[in-house]
Amino acid sequence: MTSTTSLEERLASIVGAAHVLVDRDVVASYETDWTGRFRGRAHCVVRPADTNEVADVVRACGAAGVSICVQGGNTGLVGASVPVDGAVLLSTTRLTRLDPVDVVSAQVTVGGGVTLAALQQHVRASGLDVGVDFAARESCTVGGMVATNAGGERVLRYGTMRAQVLGVEAVLADGSMVSRLAGLPKDNTGYDLVSLLAGSEGTLGIIAALRLRLVPLQPGRSVALIALADTAAAVSVVRRLRERLPSLEAAELFFADGLALVREKTHLAPPFPTERPAYLLVECAQATDPTDDLLAVLEDCPEVADATVASDPRGRHALWAYRESHTESINAAGVPVKLDVSVPLPALADAVAALPKAIAAVAPKARPILFGHVNEGNLHVNVLDAVDRAEDVSAAVLRLVASYDGSISAEHGVGRAKREWLHLSRSPAEIAVMRTIKNALDPAGLLNPGVLL
Repeated sequence: MTSTTSLEERLASIVGAAHVLVDRDVVASYETDWTGRFRGRAHCVVRPADTNEVADVVRACGAAGVSICVQGGNTGLVGASVPVDGAVLLSTTRLTRLDPVDVVSAQVTVGGGVTLAALQQHVRASGLDVGVDFAARESCTVGGMVATNAGGERVLRYGTMRAQVLGVEAVLADGSMVSRLAGLPKDNTGYDLVSLLAGSEGTLGIIAALRLRLVPLQPGRSVALIALADTAAAVSVVRRLRERLPSLEAAELFFADGLALVREKTHLAPPFPTERPAYLLVECAQATDPTDDLLAVLEDCPEVADATVASDPRGRHALWAYRESHTESINAAGVPVKLDVSVPLPALADAVAALPKAIAAVAPKARPILFGHVNEGNLHVNVLDAVDRAEDVSAAVLRLVASYDGSISAEHGVGRAKREWLHLSRSPAEIAVMRTIKNALDPAGLLNPGVLL
């Protein structure tokens, strides 16, 4: 293979000509990330339908010396799914395998390109559910969720995506396949390749299929939106809820400025007669209606300034809209600098107070909007009117987070946007180990070059 044309012909012979996209207008839709901040240029887009086709595509690109960028739902925030110039963009959107649910073991095998919403619909018909959920469920893919070890709204109860994975089928940089889909809860035969690929951001292998652990579908649900004075009050209320309610599944934090933006963009009514500085949204889920138990705990929380509770689907959805509309409302207001970070829970209130000051010091006209997952100390830092100062803002936020012994990436990965800051969260020895693993599995740097390292 000596020309770009021969590579395209080889790819077409593997996946079919209809699934090798070369028209620049069509390819352009894959070259910009979801935030609009990161852009690249792809040689072409290829859409394999199964693991064998993925392997053949990888071998063809390797033979041609052309790197590969892997893209799922393209809902990431750190530029990891945007192609570097000249890379073949491998889209996982046709890896949509959905095996029958194994009800006995509460497991299912699915393709890496299946969206979270499709997976939820598939398993809920069997009385089971997925342990991870977030607002981008209609677009994000399961393979991308594992590649970034996504967390979302249910980490408090079920853990991150890594905790849901019992097996993986992946293609390595040389085109070889590793397949462990038996789903054994106990299997101590050597290195855990499943956990290694989880969080690797497509740099070690392309996830084609997964064996996932499922959780019981809880029909009894109750959502409360709680008005509070500050972040410290939210942490205190969540602690009490966590101690007394095993049904607690989500605890989301947002603030008055974020709520104002959401209401401006969505025209939602104010949730309470009086505006408060901070808001906590919690959800409990169990076999029976947990509303009475939730109310009983809230009545014992002196920090609660006001609260509203809903247990019917329509009411729950209406309360969740105040939190889940944040991302779309921020994007509607402009191109944000988006940073996903975490700090130890005891430091969360201090970090929330310090972040706007740190941002203003480098970008005085910036408009920070914060929200996140309370129990994990996870903050989504969104900074509007600061794209021209993106690097300065990133440096200020990430250095501040590191000063609290926090992480520069809580659930969206490092990508290309944060790689120069990896040393703030990982020691030189850890980064050296990562490089050794990358060089061993992908010595030519074929997969997602420039991502993470």
